[in-house]
Amino acid sequence: MTDTLVAASPATTASTVGEERLARRMARGAAFLGTDVAIMAGAMSWVSERHLVAAISNAGGFGVIACGAMTVDLLDREIAATKAMTDKPFGVNLITMHPDLMALIDVCARHGVGHVVLAGGLPPKGSLEAIKAGGAKVICFAPTLALAKKLIRSGIDALVIEGMEAGGHIGPVSTSVLAQEMLPELSEQLPVFVAGGIGRGEAIAGYLDMGAAGVQLGTRFVCATESIAHANFKKAFIRASARDAVASVQLDPRLPVIPVRALRNAGGELFTAKQREVAGHLDEGRVAMAEAQLQIEHYWAGALRRAVIDGDVEHGSVMAGQSVGMVTKEEPAAAIIAELMAEAEHALDKRAG
Repeated sequence: MTDTLVAASPATTASTVGEERLARRMARGAAFLGTDVAIMAGAMSWVSERHLVAAISNAGGFGVIACGAMTVDLLDREIAATKAMTDKPFGVNLITMHPDLMALIDVCARHGVGHVVLAGGLPPKGSLEAIKAGGAKVICFAPTLALAKKLIRSGIDALVIEGMEAGGHIGPVSTSVLAQEMLPELSEQLPVFVAGGIGRGEAIAGYLDMGAAGVQLGTRFVCATESIAHANFKKAFIRASARDAVASVQLDPRLPVIPVRALRNAGGELFTAKQREVAGHLDEGRVAMAEAQLQIEHYWAGALRRAVIDGDVEHGSVMAGQSVGMVTKEEPAAAIIAELMAEAEHALDKRAG
């Protein structure tokens, strides 16, 4: 009896090569997250709740609850509800300036949340220790290399570097520049996830090749079938192009407004008017500086809810990244992840040729 060697078809070989290369590059990030693929979901207030988070985790990615301005009790219920919908790992994003941050950390610990993502500034004293004491890994955002190194020295477990192409609150530097500057310096020290403007698998493959452990995407998941965002909000995403996602402008240097990227609408003009109003109150001595800044932040919270939940996409804030032009339809989270992976595999296969 003789053995017959059957050559694999080009399509089969290509798929296998791309899959193997992608699996190797994602192995570190997936192991860190405890997932099948190293794709984190960006935490989007009012959007990243139990339904979308569970769907992303069930599809092999890493869902992240956006705590935002939630109360302690509300986060407690949200985590419990998410656990009822998935037995896969997911994380919780906490804002460092939240007045009840330590209590929110305790809630995460009681539920056995494995990863806490801190956003909005440097972690306050004692917060990292509290998260680690609860058994969770700490992920932080680093807009600069100097800050990244400081965070690493403080004992964080992973970093997200997010460029200005992202939706919501943004920094001044593009994703591609941050990746070039920071990945060579940091990727061997700890897992680094790249975020901002990523809408296709080819970009994922590129950042993995540069040393990223994985990526974070938000905008691509807004129109997932499981997302509770209002139909009007989803339609706005599907109709938009990259140039429609613009950054807000700061009018008064006394009111340091972190730029917010959102789809251009009347809501942006309303924010400009709000800044003028608050600045006037400041001039007249009717409000203190801290209160004035708080009013600005509260504006965004309310405007975002009006758009996401109520569907007022004209006067609310339709926060979106520049990858919004690549959102063309409503589809399940699993289909989005599968498409991204297939594109990344194909890209890595071509590079191997």
